[in-house]
Amino acid sequence: MDVLWQYQFRIILLGDSTVGKSSLLKRFTDGVYSDVADPTVGVDFYARSLEIEPGVKIKLQLWDTAGQERFRSITTSYYRNSVGGLLVFDLTNRKTFEHVRDWHREVSEHVLPHHMVFILIGHKSDLSGAERKVSRDEAERLAAALGVRYVETSAKCNSNVDRAFEMLTRDIYELMRMGEIATRDGWDGVKSGFNGKILLPADEEAERESKCQC
Repeated sequence: MDVLWQYQFRIILLGDSTVGKSSLLKRFTDGVYSDVADPTVGVDFYARSLEIEPGVKIKLQLWDTAGQERFRSITTSYYRNSVGGLLVFDLTNRKTFEHVRDWHREVSEHVLPHHMVFILIGHKSDLSGAERKVSRDEAERLAAALGVRYVETSAKCNSNVDRAFEMLTRDIYELMRMGEIATRDGWDGVKSGFNGKILLPADEEAERESKCQC
């Protein structure tokens, strides 16, 4: 039987309405882009698999959340069951950047006592010059303050879209290797898949190998 995936990570996209979360997901999962996009109502679902190292395939279950306040009660229910989050803002809309801390704080409070792995996304990098309202330096300072990595993307030009999702996936996987994230009963953030190899923390794996007599 072929290996379908070793692990499933549930990842949620967060940010104000119109920052381009749906465009990022459609580019990443379907390889398409449209200038016309209907606002997300509640939550939309996408999926794609990544092979992050030979023989290790991760299925990403991707949730696109509505940025409008009236849908907040719907979207907050998805926070606790997610292991990763992309904090997305629009490089040409300063208010969306200023709201990033609010999104980060809201989600972090909902997942306590556990934590979510974040990455900060400055979207619409194809728009530059006078249209740009947030500098790379300023965005990187915010990322450092939040303890997350930062990448600028453009769904329209297909710039760094795959890279952003791959970075987050690898960060989560490495935390699993270190034993800081593990599957839990009743939690959908990380699930073991079919024919998956057992992922032990690095020290346990080394100890196990040292005892092997083969």
